[in-house]
Amino acid sequence: MLNQNQIKKFEEEFLAPYAAKSCVSRGRVYEEDEHPYRSAYQRDRDRIVHSAAFRRLEYKTQVFVNHEGDYYRTRLTHTIEVAQIARTIAAALRLNTDLTEAIALAHDLGHTPFGHSGEEALNELMAKYGGFNHNLQGLRVVDYLEERYPGFPGLNLTWEVREGIVKHSSAFDIPIKAAGLAPKETPTLETQVVDIADEIAYDNHDLDDGLTSGLIRQADLEKLSIWGEINKKISAIYAKIDTDKIKYLIIRSLIDLQVTDLIRNSEEIIEASKIKTAADVKKSGKKTVTFSQEMRALRQPLREFLMQKLYHHYRVVRMSTKAKRFVQELFKVYAKQPEQLPAQAQKRIARDGARRVVCDYIAGMTDRYALDEYKKLFDPYEKV
Repeated sequence: MLNQNQIKKFEEEFLAPYAAKSCVSRGRVYEEDEHPYRSAYQRDRDRIVHSAAFRRLEYKTQVFVNHEGDYYRTRLTHTIEVAQIARTIAAALRLNTDLTEAIALAHDLGHTPFGHSGEEALNELMAKYGGFNHNLQGLRVVDYLEERYPGFPGLNLTWEVREGIVKHSSAFDIPIKAAGLAPKETPTLETQVVDIADEIAYDNHDLDDGLTSGLIRQADLEKLSIWGEINKKISAIYAKIDTDKIKYLIIRSLIDLQVTDLIRNSEEIIEASKIKTAADVKKSGKKTVTFSQEMRALRQPLREFLMQKLYHHYRVVRMSTKAKRFVQELFKVYAKQPEQLPAQAQKRIARDGARRVVCDYIAGMTDRYALDEYKKLFDPYEKV
């Protein structure tokens, strides 16, 4: 049986000296005896997977609203893809895969229904009351809103996982300075891996969903060098292959190309920066896990293409605008008369204020639940 002493020995022998090791974790807010045969980060991962907020990710959307079709990615499938990519990178760099996976699985727990449209709506509605940021909301979920244990609020996760949640950064995510989580320190390499894995997953599954929806075309993508070169190689090997299979092969190759570049470049930066310990990472003041300049130059046109052709497509804009209206109207009704909230939410009003409770309630909704609530509140023929 692998016990705590053996886990510690394994981490010392097989992880890189700059990896975050569970045996030197900064601990939990509420002290607990550690599990006899799971590391602290494995335990965090399991608590996240069993949380209500994690289950709700199944019906929270990315780009396409849930009722547009069941093929498109949801927050849950995106999260699983991020965790898979992040574990691969972390293992290759000899980082702590358990910590990496826990952060990856938790990185979107604070997201609202309807993707970034819902977040924008709540941030506008809460502008005078502290605003809304899904990283900070994710921390609020795991520290406070989840109610599963009698001895403490939230999930009582380790310091390192909580830091990974608030310091998560990408093109869509802004890291937050949270008290008690060393805002001036550079995040762990494990957190940095999740940041990049999130971007890789985003770009490539949005390509897949965009092509499947018909909003973007492969013919347009062939004008981009990164797509065109891979397409030529695959077409040369497989002369007779249908369009869908080419799409899957190209996207798979794109992910592999980016992951390979990231691993090689990050190893070079670690060596050149003379990073020897986890403490060196924290005081480095810069991101170490990053693409090469060549890969960044190849990825940029692809990201610009997605922004112009997919995220700004009139159908996506319509979906986003409609989603914002749902959130805005729900918020106004609840804020005006908080008695319409469930009893469990009403209990927190005296402590947190009505608007923050309304914000928490809406942020925790799935797309489907938000649409059902809208019908109940605004359709005179719908049962409440």
